[in-house]
Amino acid sequence: MPSVPLFPPQKTGSSSSQSTFSPLPPLLQTPSGLAILELQGTINIPSWSTTATDKDGDVTYNDDDSLDKDTPDGGKTIETELGRLIFPDYVDGMDADNNKWMKRAYMFIGRYQRMTGEVKKLAKPLAVIQRRQTTENGKGKGEEEEEGGDELEIVEIIKYKIIFASRPEPVGIE
Repeated sequence: MPSVPLFPPQKTGSSSSQSTFSPLPPLLQTPSGLAILELQGTINIPSWSTTATDKDGDVTYNDDDSLDKDTPDGGKTIETELGRLIFPDYVDGMDADNNKWMKRAYMFIGRYQRMTGEVKKLAKPLAVIQRRQTTENGKGKGEEEEEGGDELEIVEIIKYKIIFASRPEPVGIE
């Protein structure tokens, strides 16, 4: 069975986890790192008939913040903004042992819907890994790379998931 070397996350100059760079999208960033998002149910997207065309004819916005655009292969896709993630009980500088912020999380879908969820600790943490970047000489960052082999590094360990079990609530524009 082939094996691939796996390296621990790279250390940065400061010990704060907030200052570390993550190549992953910041959508699921919680005060304690990345999290898994668990949605129970179905996300309804707008119908094709609600889409209007702008003067260029290729990108339009619907009333519910959906984006309709042409794809490179000539098809069309509809994108609905899913996510402004807010932890209303989190305060900067909060004690690391204080889990009060985990009791409530809001995720906004478009402009008019809000889901309320809760942060739960995973029974078994998950590792997010990526292919290790190579330098100009073809070697991994300070390591000898095996000929023809890939190297992987751990980007982050996910310890929490955010569960949204209830239906979205309608909200007004603020």
